[in-house]
Amino acid sequence: MKDLSKPGVAWLEVGEESAEQRIDNFLLRRLKGVPKSHVYRVLRSGEVRVNSGRVKPEYRLRVGDRVRVPPVRVAAPQAAKPRPLDLPVVHEDAALLVIDKPSGVAVHGGSGVSYGVIESLRAERPEAKFLELAHRLDRDTSGLLIVCKKRSALVELHRMLREGEVDKRYLAIVKGRWERGSTELRESLHKYVTAQGERRVAVQDSGQAAVTKVKCLKVTEEFSLLELRLLTGRTHQIRVHLAHAGHPVVGDDKYGDFELNKRLAKEGAKRLFLHAATLSFVHPGTRATLKLAAPKPRDMTDFEKERLG
Repeated sequence: MKDLSKPGVAWLEVGEESAEQRIDNFLLRRLKGVPKSHVYRVLRSGEVRVNSGRVKPEYRLRVGDRVRVPPVRVAAPQAAKPRPLDLPVVHEDAALLVIDKPSGVAVHGGSGVSYGVIESLRAERPEAKFLELAHRLDRDTSGLLIVCKKRSALVELHRMLREGEVDKRYLAIVKGRWERGSTELRESLHKYVTAQGERRVAVQDSGQAAVTKVKCLKVTEEFSLLELRLLTGRTHQIRVHLAHAGHPVVGDDKYGDFELNKRLAKEGAKRLFLHAATLSFVHPGTRATLKLAAPKPRDMTDFEKERLG
């Protein structure tokens, strides 16, 4: 493969590991240090060609496609070298890797974070031809995270996630006494960016449809332990739905009760008490049913015992 940081046109042939990937994502992955706006500019201008023809950013690559990449200027890398994160592996086979992500660890670099889970895994496994996140968890959410080791597994898992074929269940400790029993939260959610550049979500009728199933497991006057099942996968869905319902997740620094969080932090509860506890889905390769679980972290378990009995 030609060095894309040097002058001249590069021709890349698409292998199986990149089949079905969008051309824009394919280029962004390979043109490290090139601003995203420039990547889309050369796509729109026709400087990028696939099999000598112009394509749109959403074009999905096929095995054997020849991609023309124009000369680009690559910025000198500034990111810190990823270090091993020693992530607990819950399941691994030829197509999938499922880890138990700790709270406080980002799933990928960006937004002030030099690197995250995926960059660390790639650094630890330089022989791996393909490692991609199947979905995401917020930085402060702990629990099960799926990484795909094959493009075919990623494409199928994305389909399954879109169509609700992956049973994802979370545990959350929330403020107040939950009195609605088992129910569904269905408020539509709208993403926006604050003046400070932070990504946020709000309940808004014109937003995207979102459904969270809620089951109460334990309850006191001060706190409740809830099991939550996502029927859609919107950004910050659980956190925004619960905050809108009047029961923000303990430790939520974006949508929570900030005074309560400040008081609890002095008592040692310094994290978001949201945990991706179980996953159940049909394996995209073997078609066997996988049922995976990650135990609640120690700090969350200790808080539950002390505050909820």
